[in-house]
Amino acid sequence: MTTLLVVAKEPRPGRVKTRLTPPFTPAEAAGLAEAALHDTLRVVAGTPATRRVLVLDGRPGGWLPPGFDVVRQCAGGLDERLAAAFAACTGPALLIGMDTPQVTPELLDGALDGCDACLGPAEDGGFWALGFTEPDPSLVRGVPMSTATTGHVQHRRLVDAGLRVRTLPALRDVDTAGDAAAVAALAPGTRFARALAATAAKAAAR
Repeated sequence: MTTLLVVAKEPRPGRVKTRLTPPFTPAEAAGLAEAALHDTLRVVAGTPATRRVLVLDGRPGGWLPPGFDVVRQCAGGLDERLAAAFAACTGPALLIGMDTPQVTPELLDGALDGCDACLGPAEDGGFWALGFTEPDPSLVRGVPMSTATTGHVQHRRLVDAGLRVRTLPALRDVDTAGDAAAVAALAPGTRFARALAATAAKAAAR
């Protein structure tokens, strides 16, 4: 069985989704981040797993469902923080971020079946999911994060290590207002989609 990890920031104004400002205020952007995190955690809660872990920068709030262990993110760049999250795992582990509220249990369940590693590419060139049957933090550490080639570099690391790699479906991260609208259209039943509709209406009325 698998450990499912979610890497996230506490949804506080000015600390999350800053590229949504403008057109939204920092408080509105944080509200959208909280909705995305809420959806992501509930999908993970509904996916079969041995253990569910929130790797958090900040403090947990009312958006955290039961059944999760909370681990503080370590210091350093994102590669170091992801490597540390995997280092704390024993056995298969699949890690996702909080930026894809359209994720489903079907995308996560069995992602590591029949392979040594899996990678879910993001449309911006990064990745939304990374998993190992036997976690090796050294294969994450040093990968340049938040670039247009992050996903390619990470995939090459896995292949060069001799791993059998499964590529998961590509998803779109929510970074900009355009991303938010596209993701909400793909997943209209999510809390994120409802929050975006209300927030956009409020912004349009200003």
